[in-house]
Amino acid sequence: MTLDYKWEFKPRFRRNAFGWKSQPAIQRVKEAVAEIKKVTRQDFMLGAEGAVLFLARVSPALEQVDGSSGAIGNAVRHAVETLVPIIGAAPATRVTREAWLERLWEVTEEDGRPWLEALDEHWGELCAKPEIASLWADRLKGRVEEDWRAPVEARCYFRGASHCLGSLLRAGRNQEILDLLALKTYSFWWYDGWGVKALAAMGQADEAIAYAETHLGINDDHAEAAKLCEEILLDLGRNAEAYRSYGYEANRGTTYLATFRAIQKKYPELTPEAILNDLAVRTPGEEGKWFAAAKDAGLFREAIALANRTPCDPRTLTRAARDFVFKQPSFALHCGFTALKWLVEGYGYDVTTADVWEAFRRTMEAAGNLGEVENTQKEIRDLVAGETFGDHFVTGVLRRELGL
Repeated sequence: MTLDYKWEFKPRFRRNAFGWKSQPAIQRVKEAVAEIKKVTRQDFMLGAEGAVLFLARVSPALEQVDGSSGAIGNAVRHAVETLVPIIGAAPATRVTREAWLERLWEVTEEDGRPWLEALDEHWGELCAKPEIASLWADRLKGRVEEDWRAPVEARCYFRGASHCLGSLLRAGRNQEILDLLALKTYSFWWYDGWGVKALAAMGQADEAIAYAETHLGINDDHAEAAKLCEEILLDLGRNAEAYRSYGYEANRGTTYLATFRAIQKKYPELTPEAILNDLAVRTPGEEGKWFAAAKDAGLFREAIALANRTPCDPRTLTRAARDFVFKQPSFALHCGFTALKWLVEGYGYDVTTADVWEAFRRTMEAAGNLGEVENTQKEIRDLVAGETFGDHFVTGVLRRELGL
C-alpha cells in the first residue's frame, strides 16, 4: 500500500464508526467511492490500492448499522460493483495482487453480517490473471468438495464456494465447475449460475440455457437467471430469441417506465410501439401503468388508450395534462379527463380535494386552448353525475362548479 497518501475516507471507516442510523453511513460510503474514482483517473494503481483499503475497512465500520431497510446493503453492493473493476484492471505485480487478495480474503472470513457478500461473486475478476485464479481454485476446491460430499446433517456453510467457482471460471477450468456442482444434492442459483457461465464459456450456449432452466428453484432469483441467459443470447446475436424469452424478466426496473427504457435501450431494432404492446400483453390488468412509458416515447394516442384500459394513477395523468397543456393540448385534455374518470371510480392513493381541483383545472385549461370549453364541461358534468363510488367525493368537490 502507498502509506504516504492521505485518504480522506480512511479515518471515517474505523471499527464501529457508525451508530445504528444508516443514512450517515450511506453518505460516507458514497463519498469514499467518489474519492477513489477521482484518484483512479489520475493514478490507476493508487486508486486500486484505495479500493482495497476501503473494502478492508467498510465491514468493521458498519457493524452497528441497522440494515433492515436494505439501503445500506445496496450502497455497499454498489460500491463493490464500482470498485472491483478498478482493482481487477490495475497493472499490479503478481506479488501486489496476491497481497490484495489475501487482505480481501481475510476480510471475507471476518465479514459476519455479511456486508461484502457481493465481493464473493467477483473473486475471479479480482484475481485478474488465470494463473493466480487457478492457485485460488486449488486452495479452495478441496474444502468445497468436502462440504458438498458430506451428509446433509454434517454440512456447514463454506463462504469460499463462490470464490472457488469464480476462480475456476477465470482460470478456464470450466469442466471442473460442472463436476464440482454435480456433487450438490440441491439447486441453488447462487452456485448453479456458475454452471451456466461455464457452459457458455465452452461455447455451449443452448446447453447453458437449458442448464439454467433446469436448475432454477422456485425461491431462486429468476431475474438474475434471465439476465444471464439474455446476455448469452445477445452475445451470439440471437436478439429476437433473447427478447422473446428473457427481455421482460431480465430488464424489470423499479418502475414501469424504467423497464420500458431498459428494454428500448437494449433492443434498438424494435419500435417503441412493438415493445409497449408486448409489455401490455405480458402484464394483463396492469396496462394503465405503462402510460408514462408511452408518453415518454411520444406515443400519445397509445398512452391514452393504455390509461383507459385499466386504472392509471390520477396524479400521473394530471401532471401529464399540466406538462402538455400548451405543447399538446388535445393530449392534455384526454389526460385530465381520464384522471377525473379514475377519481370518479375511486382510484388514487390518499386523494384530496386539491387533487380533484387540479385535474379539473388542467382539463379545462386544455379545453380552453382547443376552444372546447362548453363541450368538455358537459362531458365532465355527465361523468361526475354518474359517480357511485363511496360518498361521492368528486361530486362534492365539483358540485358548484358543474351546477350539479
